[in-house]
Amino acid sequence: MDIFKIILTSAASIIALFILTKLMGNKQVSQLSMFDYIIGISIGSIAAEFSTELENPEYTLASMIVYAVIAYLVSVITGKSTRLRKIIIGRPLILFDKGKLYRKNFKKARIDISDFLTHCRAQGYFDLSQIQTAVFEYNGSISILPVEKNRPLEPSDMNLDPVQQNILVNVILDGNINEENLKHTGNDRTWLQKQLKSHGFHNEREVFLGLVNTADNTALLYGIDVKSNSMDPFE
Repeated sequence: MDIFKIILTSAASIIALFILTKLMGNKQVSQLSMFDYIIGISIGSIAAEFSTELENPEYTLASMIVYAVIAYLVSVITGKSTRLRKIIIGRPLILFDKGKLYRKNFKKARIDISDFLTHCRAQGYFDLSQIQTAVFEYNGSISILPVEKNRPLEPSDMNLDPVQQNILVNVILDGNINEENLKHTGNDRTWLQKQLKSHGFHNEREVFLGLVNTADNTALLYGIDVKSNSMDPFE
């Protein structure tokens, strides 16, 4: 009987963890603050204990809920109070600006010069003279503002006015037409059939992925290749 209880509590812990995570909001690992990280690993460890707790599983579930509610309340409070946000979440720190390194901020950020240079190199800056300002963000990342003459060239620098690109809409996935997406692009099956024929396809079943560029209403179609590609360029 214990094995069935473990299966049930494990499934319940996954469901509870999913619901509580959705409640707290979706974030990438790189976007987590120190507080988010602590709450996340705490709830995760409690969920693991919950899956094998046979005596009083409701206790561990209650503790998970408490952690999630606290995380939610903190997100609401920090969203309304900038002072508390700086205390709980943290605030950005200027590490480098106009050729000067700020040692005091390095100590506050708990980062040494070697780590800083590693972050700079990872973003393509091997020479600090190419950097105007470097900011240590609350999530541990470093944002870099390059010196104006070293920043990437933009179309406006050359008096160009490129056409704004829109998102590509999936209208065919694995040989199946997505009617709702096709309608959203302002087209119908008749238009799609013409596009298929102009690309050399007899029907949608021959298309692995079909996209519509809503900017100019053109279709990008990728056929299903039944042959295997033995070449591996990544080996």
